[in-house]
Amino acid sequence: MLTEALLFFIQSVSGFFAGILLLRFWLQWCRAPVRNPLSEFVQTLTNFAVLPARRVIPGLWGMDLASLLLAWGVVIIEAVLTFAVKGYAPSSGAAIAAMLLLALVMLLRLALYLTIGSIILMVAISWVNPASPMYSLINMLTRPLLRPIQRVVPPIGMVDLSPLIVLLLLQLILMVPLVYLERMIGAIF
Repeated sequence: MLTEALLFFIQSVSGFFAGILLLRFWLQWCRAPVRNPLSEFVQTLTNFAVLPARRVIPGLWGMDLASLLLAWGVVIIEAVLTFAVKGYAPSSGAAIAAMLLLALVMLLRLALYLTIGSIILMVAISWVNPASPMYSLINMLTRPLLRPIQRVVPPIGMVDLSPLIVLLLLQLILMVPLVYLERMIGAIF
């Protein structure tokens, strides 16, 4: 019982902080305005780690690699702590490499969940208050994913089906390739 509670705490804290770091990376990648409540919240929570990391980790093509690598680091720490709580300590080089790959898959899973949540939030806000400033920010984040689908599937009767199609595709990615990768990496342990 205590083990499950400890694992829940580790996964919740690391998932929240890695998600905030991924959101910071995503906001900067989409060139979202810095002066909005979400960006200010994300910056306030992550500046203590990102600003010193930027001195060591340079950006690449306008992308904030410090935030992305810190998010991966948080997920690596989560994986190490999870294995430690379960009583497993990787000792071989293959097990450590597998743990790093597993953390990368976990980070990808978190990014997909963050994307799914953003699309659902965008759709909900568009129904309730499309004039909201938050709608324009979330629309800016989800637009790169929705635009290719909107080119192929135009709105039907003033209803845009692209969020539904993207959500289905993201769910399929979560169900098939990620599960396959996790099983392959799990076979190494």
